[in-house]
Amino acid sequence: MTEEAAGLAARKAALDILGRILGDGKSLDEAMSEVHSLDRLEPRDRGFAMILVLTTLRRKGEAEAALAKFLAKPLPRKAGAAPLILLIGATELLFLGQPPHAVIDMAVRLAKADQHALHFSGLINAVLRKLAVEGIAGLDGARLNTPDWLWRRWARTYGEAAARAIAEAHASEPPLDLTVKKDAEGWAKRLGGMCLPTGSVRLKGSGPVDSLAGYPEGAWWIQDAAAAIPARLFGDLAGKTALDLCAAPGGKTLQLCAAGARVTAVDSSVSRLEWLRHNLARTGFEAEVVTADVLSFEPGHGFDAVLLDAPCSATGTIRRHPDLPYVKSAAQIERLGETQRRMLDHAARLVVPGGTLIYCTCSLEPAEGEEQIAGFLARNGDFALRPIGDGEAGIPAHMIVGGQLRTLPHLALGEACGLDGFHAARLTRHF
Repeated sequence: MTEEAAGLAARKAALDILGRILGDGKSLDEAMSEVHSLDRLEPRDRGFAMILVLTTLRRKGEAEAALAKFLAKPLPRKAGAAPLILLIGATELLFLGQPPHAVIDMAVRLAKADQHALHFSGLINAVLRKLAVEGIAGLDGARLNTPDWLWRRWARTYGEAAARAIAEAHASEPPLDLTVKKDAEGWAKRLGGMCLPTGSVRLKGSGPVDSLAGYPEGAWWIQDAAAAIPARLFGDLAGKTALDLCAAPGGKTLQLCAAGARVTAVDSSVSRLEWLRHNLARTGFEAEVVTADVLSFEPGHGFDAVLLDAPCSATGTIRRHPDLPYVKSAAQIERLGETQRRMLDHAARLVVPGGTLIYCTCSLEPAEGEEQIAGFLARNGDFALRPIGDGEAGIPAHMIVGGQLRTLPHLALGEACGLDGFHAARLTRHF
């Protein structure tokens, strides 16, 4: 395949993926699994296709606003893929620095390959030529790239300034964080990264993970620094029984194993549990892996430590999953709240007296975090919040609110900035 043909194929794959996300409401993972042409691309071209998809999603509002300056009115429904072709072209011109002549040529080719968009190939050519000359200026990227429903919720909860900072953090690629079995400082030095106060290792660049030192022998695993904090809140787990609910793909399971606990990992997804088993095999850890719905899991005995990473809107992970603002909704958050409530109450029954329950979600929504805990404590008099202390597990004071963990994507952790948005609360059962 010529370089020109490969470039067209990569853009076609990106177009197909974005169509499934923005048109059909499918997640990025679902869309990628359906676009088989992506797998047939060479690694370099596949990488470019993914960069194009992710950047288009991250900067969608800005790109659309820039294009609107040169469009008298929105394109009609009969335009087929033309709006997406324009969006991809604008992303390449404005944010990826691709040569204008190549971008415009490829956009016109994509349009002519679509039976509906071909009638708009001339318009696409003209609009992108104008955009290439005038560029982008004076646009409020943070506001434009955040759907109204999310911006309103963040502004109401955290204030306008914080909402803007969160949105700005979402525009950048996330770093690569690792959790190591032991000797975080040593591995940070060996891999050319830095050791964060909470014990995670953050690498400066990205690349093939399986080519990094320590991967074959399972010395570490990928896990965002915020996601690695909840399991560390148990303290000493040596010889204790631990239950990881909604465990796949297994980062927290591995942490519990590394802490010396006897671990049971439960999840309802067969495919995701296969990845958990792969991670266990690579790291050399052992855990009992159970395929079950959390709400129907009845082991017949309690556990010293129970960790529930509940299903949620995942709005704290938009840096990693920029499709989320376009496939989630406020209504879904409300529906998930009922599931979280039921799971939390069920998890509580699996904690032995004197044991610890940690509830966490990768969400920026108080309805999926702090409000769930308030409701739980009102319903369960045998549990009490065990507040997280300033500096405990390396957590800075500004990430502890009311004794609970609350990370935001723009907050700094030591010298590093940029974490997933996470909430975690530690609860103790007294009787």
